[in-house]
Formats: sequence, C-alpha cells, structure tokens
Amino acid sequence: MKDKDEFLKKMENLQLPEIDPREHPKMVKMAIMNAERSAAFGVWLIVVPCYFLLCVLMYYGFHIRAGWFGSMFALIMGLEKTRGMGFLAPVLFFLLPLICVIINILGITHISHQKIDPVRSKVREFNISLRIKLWNIVLILISLAILFAFISFVMTESISIKN
Repeated sequence: MKDKDEFLKKMENLQLPEIDPREHPKMVKMAIMNAERSAAFGVWLIVVPCYFLLCVLMYYGFHIRAGWFGSMFALIMGLEKTRGMGFLAPVLFFLLPLICVIINILGITHISHQKIDPVRSKVREFNISLRIKLWNIVLILISLAILFAFISFVMTESISIKN
C-alpha cells in the first residue's frame, strides 16, 4: 500500500507541460503522398519496361534465344505495326517510368511553411525535406535508368537515321 500511496502522491505533484495549440500545426510535416503506396504503385509502373529490358539483355547480351524473349520482341514489333498503336512504346518506356519517378519523389518529400517572427508577419520560412525510404529511392533510380536507356536509344536511332 505504501508504494501505491507514494506513486499517487508523485503523480499528483507532476508538473504538466504547457503546450501552445497554435504552434503545433506549424511543426507537423505532412507527406504529399504515402511512401508505401507510392512504392507499390511504382513497382507496377515499371514491371513491363524492366521485363522488356531484361529480354533485350538476355537476347542480345547473353545470346540466349529462349522463346519468351523472342515472343516479347514479336509482341512489341506487332504492336508497332498495328495502326494506332505507335504511341504504346513511348508510353511504356518513357511515360510510365516518369510517372514512377514523380510519385516516388512526392512520397518521400515533406513540405512545411511557417512564420519565423510573430512581430514581422511577412517573414516566412519554407522547408523541403526528404525522408530516406529505401524502396522509393531504389524505384526512382531504376526508373531513371529506364528513362536514360530509352532516351539514349532514341538519340542513337535518330543519329543513325541521319547518317
């Protein structure tokens, strides 16, 4: 009983911290998008470009002539020859990885805006911070690699056509 009485006495004598509710919203950093959801969505956006690049690497790099690699090339070439489907390759290899980069950057970016000095109302502070989330950063790097590969392919094709 003595321990219980001492505990209650300590609890009654505790000093409560003073919290100013006006200051609290200034300190909360909200993410623009959820990092886990943007990573999951980003994986689905780069599955097809990664599979195609894997097929290209296996077919031309390691000279593996497996059936599914050839069928992927046949599918892409068939879609390119089909009327009205010429936009599919740029969408798959440029637009989807670009969307993946954007949503994953938004998932790890936190923005806050606050007044610095209560006396001078025009003085404000704008903070941008990045959280380090491994999967989001990996997806950003993979998407940038796909974009680089596609842009370099388009540039070399346009140079070789002019020559």
